[in-house]
Amino acid sequence: MLNQLKPDPLRSPLLEKAKAQGIRHGYFTRIGGVSEGIYQGLNIGTGSADDQVLVLENRRRVAQWMGVPADHLLTAYQIHSPDVIVARAPFTGERPKADAIVTDRPGIAVGASTADCGPVLFADNETRVIGAAHAGWKGAFTGVLENTITAMEGLGAKRENIVAVLGPSIGRANYEVGPEFVERFTSVDAANDRYFLPSGKPGHSLFDLNTYTVDRLRKAGVVAECLGRCTYAEENLFYSYRRTTHRKEPDYGRQVSAIVLEN
Repeated sequence: MLNQLKPDPLRSPLLEKAKAQGIRHGYFTRIGGVSEGIYQGLNIGTGSADDQVLVLENRRRVAQWMGVPADHLLTAYQIHSPDVIVARAPFTGERPKADAIVTDRPGIAVGASTADCGPVLFADNETRVIGAAHAGWKGAFTGVLENTITAMEGLGAKRENIVAVLGPSIGRANYEVGPEFVERFTSVDAANDRYFLPSGKPGHSLFDLNTYTVDRLRKAGVVAECLGRCTYAEENLFYSYRRTTHRKEPDYGRQVSAIVLEN
């Protein structure tokens, strides 16, 4: 069923306001792709073991929805880092290693691929500068969100004009972590304890990655919100690394969230 439909990404009401300035965005789901089996749907993961011919077709479909050629849909080789790159043309050769991309060039769609981590799309609709960040716990913790904002400012964006929206990612109810994980956060700031609740398993907690991410964005001085969709729980719509791990499946697909300045 997933493969019989066209891509129909989720949209943020906050980012939709930028549509009048020619900024298009989408948080893509599994719907509308050609992959089969455990990858069924719109798997854009070039790092997955899926048939890469199918992955490229899925990416072409995403690019088409975004209104750009396939090679103008840019996703980095993500490494859970705070690193950001500026893109002004399609990548040539190997994809750069980073976890966020910003641009001020029309026709370049920048995106983040995810399977539980948080995809954050950024836009300053006045200066027409955009960005996309892959923010799992490590990226968010080490500063990828703040670095993306700073990189956008380097292209002329104004912090007070930037909006940032966190797309589908793993929800707190399905994100159990151990005591060493909690210690990592609370040792930096005791107030980070508010992002954890007891899981019912001795010594373990449930981590609210969504609220943590949005709070960091707001603290950085931008308007931010969260779509509130859980990749783990909504199997019909999203790929999930943790769900795959729990089921002992051999691999998993990735969805993409992307934003573009239309020509």
